[in-house]
Amino acid sequence: MLAQVEKLATPSVEWSALWPVLVLLIGAVVLMVLSALVPRRAVRWHAPFAVATAAVSIATAVPLWFRVRDDGPIAVVADAVRIDGIALFLGVVIASGALLASLLAPGYLRRERLQTADPYVLLLLSASGGLIMAAANDLLVLFLGLEILSIAVYVLAGIHVRRARSGEAALKYFVLGAFSSAFFLYGIALTYGATGSTSISAIRGFLGANALTNDLMLLAGMALLLVGLGFKVAAVPFHAWTPDVYEGSPSPIVAYMASAVKAAGFAGLIRVFLFAFAGYRTDWQPMVYVIAVLTLVVGAVLAVSQTNVKRMLAYSSINHAGFILIGLQAATDRGTRAMLFYLATYAFTVAGSFAVVTVVGRAGDNAHQLEDYRGLARRSPLLAFSFLVFLLAQAGVPLTTGFLAKFGVIGAAVDARSFWLALVAMLSSVVSAYVYLRIVLAMYDGDADASGPKLPIPAGARAALVAAVAATVGFGLWPQPVNQAAKTAVETSVVAPAPDAGAADAAAVAGS
Repeated sequence: MLAQVEKLATPSVEWSALWPVLVLLIGAVVLMVLSALVPRRAVRWHAPFAVATAAVSIATAVPLWFRVRDDGPIAVVADAVRIDGIALFLGVVIASGALLASLLAPGYLRRERLQTADPYVLLLLSASGGLIMAAANDLLVLFLGLEILSIAVYVLAGIHVRRARSGEAALKYFVLGAFSSAFFLYGIALTYGATGSTSISAIRGFLGANALTNDLMLLAGMALLLVGLGFKVAAVPFHAWTPDVYEGSPSPIVAYMASAVKAAGFAGLIRVFLFAFAGYRTDWQPMVYVIAVLTLVVGAVLAVSQTNVKRMLAYSSINHAGFILIGLQAATDRGTRAMLFYLATYAFTVAGSFAVVTVVGRAGDNAHQLEDYRGLARRSPLLAFSFLVFLLAQAGVPLTTGFLAKFGVIGAAVDARSFWLALVAMLSSVVSAYVYLRIVLAMYDGDADASGPKLPIPAGARAALVAAVAATVGFGLWPQPVNQAAKTAVETSVVAPAPDAGAADAAAVAGS
């Protein structure tokens, strides 16, 4: 008699809830296969295909958004992936970053004689990893998304094979990124040892129902997870790779790193600390507080001494990571909403900034010294005006999204009674404004020679600049759509509850 074989239990998968990720993955595979079959001379369709794929991914998130808003989060693959408001919101931000990078890439690749489908395939694959991170409800799934996101970006950083700095940037990014991934994996192991699960929901439930007599292993796990994700968002002291990698990598790829990769990293931080470790926020908030202060100060101060615009923007990106960390440190609904607004608007601002850098860099992608921008307003008025808008937004000038984003996170810090952190943020913003002013004065220097090289703007870069300027100014004047979307995203997700000082005091009295 044959032994009866027990039927293997497999989790049900609701594929319709995964369409934003699947579109990117399928698009990357189709693009890779077609590029191998179509003659190499027919390369003009690669960029439109990648742009269309990213746009379709965004479009498929719209019906999911309304479904989540009305019915709540969707558990997928045995609840290892959870589609909620934050996952969809940040998924759209990440896909938008990939779309803007795909618009910038064709002009750059044509200028540098690197016309292949490889960059677009890698961009779509990397973005799919970012979307997995945003929707992960398991630490192992989060790690999987992190690796898909990262490995593709390592290759993209070195895609300019004839430029030594590009290879150097890729090697530095890869080596340091491997260390950060190892820290992250060790953090998962320690967290599993302390809680008995890698599921974010299970960890949250376990910590809410049990009081650990010895939480040293859990605290070590939290610290290592913070190190791994802190590397991705370029938080100090895990920022050392950022200036060199930003300077050496192809400029369109840096636009993707500073927008989409940063958003994916913060998506991971939200999942880990505001979801899994919500009940232990009094333990991890001091760590985030110190890192936020260091990130704000180092990003602002070291930018002052730079003469290379890409390195200036690299340190500026570090400083902005500090501002977003303020929202995480607050651990409130208002702080989370401020983080989402900041990530959404900053993605367009920084992508637009590197769109200008891409054009000004010219053949060889080496013209990035401050002197190369001197007199830009006379040679290319529209390009200089676009950069002016982006720099003013990053400085936090009113009527731009940058002002509202900084105001939101500082307000969240004040609500959470982190007054000194808010003060450091405001002072660092003043220092950063000096850095942006240096670039503006160089561009609008009336004594500069106007006979410099002309700067033709490719059609894709022009479209990216128009979209970025429109988003930076439009949502600065009318922020309600993004604010409402961020509010809905938080309401349809499980995030850390707002600290209740009165309840905490009452509990302390009862315990005594």
